[in-house]
Amino acid sequence: MPSLPLRLSALLLALGLSACDDAPRFTQAEPGEARSGGSATVRKTDQNAFSLPSANLPPSRRVDFSVGNSFFRSPWVIAPSTTTARDGLGPLFNTNACQNCHIKDGRGHPPAPDAPNAVSMLVRLSIPDAPAYAKVIEQLGVVPEPVYGGQFQDMSVPGVVPEGKVRIDYTPVPVRFKDGSEVELRKPTLQITQLGYGPMHPDTRFSARIAPPMIGLGLLEAIPDEAILANAEAQAREKNGIAGRPNRVWDDAQQKTVLGRFGWKAGQPNLNQQNVHAFSGDMGLTTSLKLTDDCTDAQTACKQAPNGNGPDGEPEVSDNILRLVLFYSRNLAVPARRDVGAPQVLAGKNLFFQAGCQSCHTPQYTTAANAAEPELANQVIRPYSDLLLHDMGDGLADNRTEFQASGRDWRTPPLWGIGLTQTVNGHTQFLHDGRARNLLEAVLWHGGEAQAAQQQVLSFNAEQRAALLAFLNSL
Repeated sequence: MPSLPLRLSALLLALGLSACDDAPRFTQAEPGEARSGGSATVRKTDQNAFSLPSANLPPSRRVDFSVGNSFFRSPWVIAPSTTTARDGLGPLFNTNACQNCHIKDGRGHPPAPDAPNAVSMLVRLSIPDAPAYAKVIEQLGVVPEPVYGGQFQDMSVPGVVPEGKVRIDYTPVPVRFKDGSEVELRKPTLQITQLGYGPMHPDTRFSARIAPPMIGLGLLEAIPDEAILANAEAQAREKNGIAGRPNRVWDDAQQKTVLGRFGWKAGQPNLNQQNVHAFSGDMGLTTSLKLTDDCTDAQTACKQAPNGNGPDGEPEVSDNILRLVLFYSRNLAVPARRDVGAPQVLAGKNLFFQAGCQSCHTPQYTTAANAAEPELANQVIRPYSDLLLHDMGDGLADNRTEFQASGRDWRTPPLWGIGLTQTVNGHTQFLHDGRARNLLEAVLWHGGEAQAAQQQVLSFNAEQRAALLAFLNSL
């Protein structure tokens, strides 16, 4: 049997990749490449692959992980309740448990046509920026819709009217490859109906967003700011049309503007604040960093409804629960890659680089020595993201700004674990609003700065496309 390099060379020739191409050539797996999360990587790749603690987390620290998991998974209840540690849900909310959005700690999806609620997809709301809202924009990044706030909530406690209903309609968009093959994309149209509190501002901007996977978030938090900023500087020097930019966002605890890295537009600076805003917006729960319910002045029943705050004003989510959920979300491990040395996977990796995808989906980092958790420090990780904002073109635009992100900007999402989406979540719906029904559709929606890469993929023949998908599914 021919050696792996010989078999791979034959496959590269069959895929039309000659030795004179400028793209790098990978003839074998890189050392440690399968361990995307460094020493924290777990080997299990079944339906529970996204729900495991970091492999290097010692037994003495797994108790907190398990307790944090229980608060992440279990539903919160309406106040007043005898379950005082978990009461205070709502009055307006999207779901009653974190796990309902981040299904099995994985990816959410758009609502089915007959779904009563959106659940794992939420809708952000805002109105155009204006000088009068300068302080609001500095701290929230947007101007919330005056009646419905910054997030549309389609569920409520008894006695409070939900804000309305969300559904998605789709229009087919045909796309043709150079070899004549055709695929049909689907363009979503958001429908907001049964408004509970009257009409919205006439210039309301909407952004539908599915819940992203939870894996590796602590490792992403441990990437030094300098490494992210170096990505932006390197891309600016290249002058090849790729121009990633950092978002600058408000840190509630520090009361100042810092680097953003979490959320679809990098609108949150750290995991704790991401969790705080999710508790508030998704479930209507207060924390010490966000002490008021997510009710606007127009929603009087919401403001008057009972809450789960303690007798001395303690928040519904105690600092200890918040700490445990933070520990859990920091330590959800990244699963190991599969078949990293397979000829087709290596050929697909070469095509990935040939198309220039790595310009934004930066493969590798080393986490900081002073990471928040010692198990996450000094790890060589491979998330395939630069954590920067990129103009992705009109096709993906939501026309909604967020801090320094424009209506066409999106943060490069990490790709690690993407090939296990079907295994864990039972679907393959990708991009910020879940419009792509598979990875190929997700690639073909890329525009703006990624237009050249998309055109490269459109020039690939069937065998090349299969190799590219084999590589992506190995991540």
